[in-house]
Amino acid sequence: MSKKIGVLLSGCGVFDGAEIHEAVITLLALDQEGVEVVCMAPNIDQYKVVNHLNSETVNEKRNVLEESARITRGNVVDVASVSVGDLDGLIIPGGFGAALNSCTFAIDGPDCSVDADVEKIIKAFYEADKPIGAMCIAPALVAKVLAGESLLLTIGSDEATAGAIESLGHNHVKTEVAEVVIDESHKIVTTAAYMLAGSIGEAADGISALVEEVLELVGE
Repeated sequence: MSKKIGVLLSGCGVFDGAEIHEAVITLLALDQEGVEVVCMAPNIDQYKVVNHLNSETVNEKRNVLEESARITRGNVVDVASVSVGDLDGLIIPGGFGAALNSCTFAIDGPDCSVDADVEKIIKAFYEADKPIGAMCIAPALVAKVLAGESLLLTIGSDEATAGAIESLGHNHVKTEVAEVVIDESHKIVTTAAYMLAGSIGEAADGISALVEEVLELVGE
């Protein structure tokens, strides 16, 4: 039977949504493995909207679910409608959306709040003993939702972010861009992606490895 993996998005664009390269590489790697993918996102307003040409914040509203649909050619559902029983695992690309829309880590650090539906889905996968993969800044989101669970995680080598993750009761592992950290006992896989990557090719190495490891944890 084909594996079925959820991909949790947080908008469209590195500065205010999901990191597009990370999302697309994830979707490509899953497709190449013959995996059925269910993309999801919270149906909420973005924290802010950024002009990606000049990095300036603009005075307009955008919806996270609608923006995520740009990446998926419309094939995305409200995370609130997703049943964990229908899926084998979850992968979360990074980008500021993961730390502004899905949670407020980019503003509040370890004291951040998490969108209720995002928190619910991550906890549901964890409690069902189904693997979770997270890349770039997204491991900080997982760290907040699963605070105190003593997970092994990586965001690469940024000391401030690593310290925030450890303050939530986890263990951060310093890594290079192509490396992944596999917490087999908790079925969590993380990689730095654009927290370290200087090119799309560098990001792809770690992301592809993460997808492979998540699928290994799903098993047959």
